[in-house]
Amino acid sequence: MVTKSPNFDLALTHLRNRQNMAAYNQFTTIAESLKKTDSIKAALSYVLAAECKIQQSKDSSSEITEAGKLYFGFAKKENNYSVKNAYLCAAKCFLRAGRYDDAKAAFEKSKTLKRNTVVESLRPVMIVDDSKSIILKIENYLAKLGYKDTHSFTSGKEAISGYKKLLKTNPIILLDMGLPDISGDVVANKILSEKPDAQIIVITADEKSTKRVKDTISVGVLAFIQKPFTIKELKDAINIAESENSLSKK
Repeated sequence: MVTKSPNFDLALTHLRNRQNMAAYNQFTTIAESLKKTDSIKAALSYVLAAECKIQQSKDSSSEITEAGKLYFGFAKKENNYSVKNAYLCAAKCFLRAGRYDDAKAAFEKSKTLKRNTVVESLRPVMIVDDSKSIILKIENYLAKLGYKDTHSFTSGKEAISGYKKLLKTNPIILLDMGLPDISGDVVANKILSEKPDAQIIVITADEKSTKRVKDTISVGVLAFIQKPFTIKELKDAINIAESENSLSKK
């Protein structure tokens, strides 16, 4: 009998369909197989395995701890500013697992790394919202954060078409849920089917606890911002996107 190798897409499908045990088994198998060759992807797989347990109201501290150890080990090995976010990811994992001393150690390590004087160009940002005033607000916030290359869309169809043109530039996507033609969760699904690692930040007036937002988050969006929002909330969400992008290049 031939044993099927673990499949990340299949694991995500199980997770989206609330087949938590099947997803958990896939993610943990993937994590174990990648520990020595790709510690970042292994860590992410453990985080997703933990999410499977959380969905079942089970303790996920062991999986979160494993993820923290992998992030920490990766950052320690590389030891330069570009992996600072790996230390911060480790700190967050340890904190969630109740390992406070380890969390503090990882956070302190991140503070010792200094930024290179070479300034990196910032990625383009897609703004998808049917409100011109919200688009203007976001553009002003982004300009203050150093993001000058922005592309705004007022409908779901425009956003999907625009993303295909911007695909190679790997844009950050700020996506409203309540669009006039296609709802944001459908747009997110279509974009993620084109590029599973697309970085989508949902911006909506909906509560995070609503079914629509929960379903959208479960398909793989990166972060959630509730309207009305501050520049700090936008900055924090974009930092998550930049952190993940930095780690994915390693």
